[in-house]
Amino acid sequence: MQFVDRREEMRRLDRAAASGQPGLVVVWGRRRVGKSRLLAEWVGRSGGLYWVADESGAATQRRYLAGELEAILPGFAGVEYPDWPTLLDRLSRDASTAGWRGPLVLDEFPYLAAQTPELPSVLQKWIDREKRQGGMLVALAGSSQRMMQSSILDATAPLYGRADEVLKVDPLPFGFVPDAIGTKAAASCLDFYACWGGMPRYWELATAYRANHEHAVDDIVLSPLGPLHDEVDRLLRQELPTAISLRPILDAIGLGAHRSSEIAARLQLPATAITRSLVQLQDLGYVRRETPFGSDERRGKRSLYRLADPFLRLWFRTVAPHRGSLRTATAAVRRGYLQRAWPQLRAETWEELCRQAIPRLAPATTTLLPAARSWAAGAAEWDAVSVSPDGDLLVIAECKAAARGIDAREVHRIIAAAEAKQPPPAPARPKQVHLWICAPMFTGPRPRLPAHIRLVDGRDVLGALL
Repeated sequence: MQFVDRREEMRRLDRAAASGQPGLVVVWGRRRVGKSRLLAEWVGRSGGLYWVADESGAATQRRYLAGELEAILPGFAGVEYPDWPTLLDRLSRDASTAGWRGPLVLDEFPYLAAQTPELPSVLQKWIDREKRQGGMLVALAGSSQRMMQSSILDATAPLYGRADEVLKVDPLPFGFVPDAIGTKAAASCLDFYACWGGMPRYWELATAYRANHEHAVDDIVLSPLGPLHDEVDRLLRQELPTAISLRPILDAIGLGAHRSSEIAARLQLPATAITRSLVQLQDLGYVRRETPFGSDERRGKRSLYRLADPFLRLWFRTVAPHRGSLRTATAAVRRGYLQRAWPQLRAETWEELCRQAIPRLAPATTTLLPAARSWAAGAAEWDAVSVSPDGDLLVIAECKAAARGIDAREVHRIIAAAEAKQPPPAPARPKQVHLWICAPMFTGPRPRLPAHIRLVDGRDVLGALL
C-alpha cells in the first residue's frame, strides 16, 4: 500500500532535519499505527539511518547497531563496544569527522531500555552534550506506551523535557479509505473502516480484497491461519511490561459490559479493583471512556467504557467468543459469526464517524464543539449532540447505518420519531435547534425539508474526515 497521509507529522520531522540543529525527536503510538513506516520514509528523504531494536541482549544490540552505522561511518563496526557510553562517544567523534548529523532513528526503544535500564540516563547526558556541541539529531520511537511514558514522557523520566518534537501517531482518518481501496463509494468505505479502523498495518493486509469485507475478515481474522487471528493477545504480550493480565477487562467490555460496576461484576471483583486497569487500557489506546453530552468529564459516575477502535470490537465479537469452534469451523460457519455481529459493528462505527464529522460540517458562519452521545436515566438517547460555543445553536443528530440506503419515506419517519423524543439537556437555552439525519446513502429524490433539518450522507462524512 502506498504511503498515505501523515503530512503534518512529516512536515514536523522534515523541519527538524532541515534546521541542521542537533536535537531529540520522540515518536510514539499504538502498535500497527504506522510509526515505523513514517520514520523509514523520513530517513529515506533526509539522509539518515533507521535502526530497529529487538529483544536480544544489550551487547548484541550494540553489535547490530554498529553494523548498521558501518554503512555511514566506515570502520565503526570494527571493534566491540563494552557499554553504551563507549559506543555513543565513538559515534559522536566519527559523525563529527564525517560531517554527518543524522537523523539517527532508534525504533522500538523500549526493548533497549528493558535490557539496559540505565540507558535513558545515559542518553540524557549524551543528548545534552550533542546539543551543546552542535552534534546529531536523534529520534526515539516505540510502541510499548507504558515504557515510553516511564522512560521519556513522564515528568520523572530522565529524558523528560529534552525532546524538541513529541509526535503521537494516531490512526489514519476515515477520509483516506478511498485512496486505500480504490473506490469512493461511501458504503464500501464504511464497511472497510468498520473492520479495520484506521490502522495502516491492517489496511495493508485488507486492501488486496478490495470491497469484499466478508472474505477479508474470514481470511485474515477468523481463520486460525489468518495473520490477525491472535492479534489482540499478541498486542498485549508485546507491551513492556506485558499487559496480558488486562485481557479479562477487554473481554468483559467486548461482551457488552460498559459501566465500571458491570465490568467488575463480570470479573467478580469490586469496582475499585479495576480502576487502575481501566486507566492503563485507556493509556494504551485500547479502551476509551465516554461521558454523555453536557456531563463533567472529571466525574465518572455516568461514564461508559468502550473498545477504542473498530478492529478491537470486531475481534472481541467474532474471534474471542468462538476461539474453540473457529479451529474446525468451515468458512460458511465463520462468516455466519461475522454476519450476526455485523449490523451492530457497522452501526457503532458509523455513529463514531458522524460524531467526529459534525463539528467539521458546521454551517459556514458557525462553530460547533465536539459532538457526544446523550443518555440519562429516564431520558431519551441521542446518537450525537453538539452545541455552538455561545450556546445559540444546538445540533441533534440521528445516525442510521442502513446498508440499503434511506429513502424519503424513511427520512420522514425518522423526523417524526425524533420530534417526539425529549430533547437532550443543553447548558443554555439555544436560539436554534437543528436536526441532522446521517446515513451512508440516501436513495431516490431528496425530500424537501425545513431549513432546520439537514441530511448528511457518507460523502459528506468522508470529505469532513479527510
